[in-house]
Amino acid sequence: MAEVEFDQELIKRYDKSGPRYTSYPTAVQFTEDYTETDYRRHAELSNQSDRALSLYFHLPFCDTICYYCACNKIITKDRSKADPYLTRLHKEIEMQGKLFDNSRKVNQLHWGGGTPTFISHDQMRELMTVTRKHFNLHDDDSGEYSIEIDPREVTSDSIQLLRDIGFNRMSLGVQDFNPVVQKAVNRIQSEDQTLGTLESARRVGFKSISVDLIYGLPFQTVESFAATLERIIEINPDRLSIFNYAHLPSLFKPQRRINEDELPSPLEKLDILKMTIERLSSAGYVYIGMDHFAKPDDELAIAQQNNLLYRNFQGYATHADCDLIGLGITSIGTVGRSFAQNVKTMDEYIERIDAGKLAVFRGVEIDDDDIIRRNAIMQLICHFDLNIADFECKNNIKFTDYFKDEIVQLTTMKNDGLIEFDENKIQVTAKGRLLIRNICMVFDRYLKKPQKDQRYSKAI
Repeated sequence: MAEVEFDQELIKRYDKSGPRYTSYPTAVQFTEDYTETDYRRHAELSNQSDRALSLYFHLPFCDTICYYCACNKIITKDRSKADPYLTRLHKEIEMQGKLFDNSRKVNQLHWGGGTPTFISHDQMRELMTVTRKHFNLHDDDSGEYSIEIDPREVTSDSIQLLRDIGFNRMSLGVQDFNPVVQKAVNRIQSEDQTLGTLESARRVGFKSISVDLIYGLPFQTVESFAATLERIIEINPDRLSIFNYAHLPSLFKPQRRINEDELPSPLEKLDILKMTIERLSSAGYVYIGMDHFAKPDDELAIAQQNNLLYRNFQGYATHADCDLIGLGITSIGTVGRSFAQNVKTMDEYIERIDAGKLAVFRGVEIDDDDIIRRNAIMQLICHFDLNIADFECKNNIKFTDYFKDEIVQLTTMKNDGLIEFDENKIQVTAKGRLLIRNICMVFDRYLKKPQKDQRYSKAI
């Protein structure tokens, strides 16, 4: 990446707000016109396919608050507060399970948060037992069953338990080893805690271990982040997720405790990202794309090589052929030609579940244009190229006619060195890979409408 340079004018042009494209249409387009009735209809229609299932569970509790966090969470040291939530979550699992044919295998399962290991060992066992009762989980360890881990919140016994109940993949939250950065974002976590968790996971046979870092936090520099990165390379995880910090204090109150003057500039953030790609590539990792790196033999890298990579609400994924069921507050699923989201507050969730209703409160149905545009966005963000003849054949369109307006923007990006573009292909350059969100935004019809408020983070 050494040859990639950005001048201030180019940074100003492309440092725009836009989606991360974990879905298209994005959650901003969800409305309450989409109801539980719509969700049930799409679930029933989906049973006519042979698609497998993916389950996402949101466990929102955290012991302490990290100032950068934009997740839906409940901060408490009272572990008993999980009890009423889990009671309703079990009921929701039962209700959702009745909507889907039991012949449909669950190929992916993920516990996210919050801090999933906030709950007790007995509660973890029971949650997985209830899930197995109502959904067809794999028994042979062939499913991709993952969990997000805060190394400050687990012991070696916890890791063994998670393996015993069926998890075989985990992601470790680290963010940064630098103590000054840790203090600024209120996440004090020693290297020993992280290493102990990783070693325990390897000892009990977890198949894949990912480490999560964030760049763009207060006091970070190229040099300081490089020191964290070198330590992570020594640890040798299978994957890394290196997220661009999105500073949106108007949306996420904890971020108001972060001093904006202490954040690195857009140029410094680009330099950190370039350095990160260089260091990890030298260490043998494949740059999967936005945020993600993996070893060449990892499932993500193999899926990308085979043109099977996809993005969903957990980031890059290997199973584009699954219907995703969201469980718990604020969870988002995609079933058939629709997206659906659960209510966001505990009170609403308890009220709906106790009334025998699904927790779905909004969503969006996907039309043919959405699918065509989503196909373009997913191809570019996952594979960094688009063969125009193949795309026309698969989507039954004439590219230059369908995307007549978009071609003007693509030509500008070609002139700026972000893509190579002609009648045969779109090929993202090394410079364009750093701004892949901007390239995908060209195909997003919803961004052409006036935006009511700032809901997206900056691309740089």
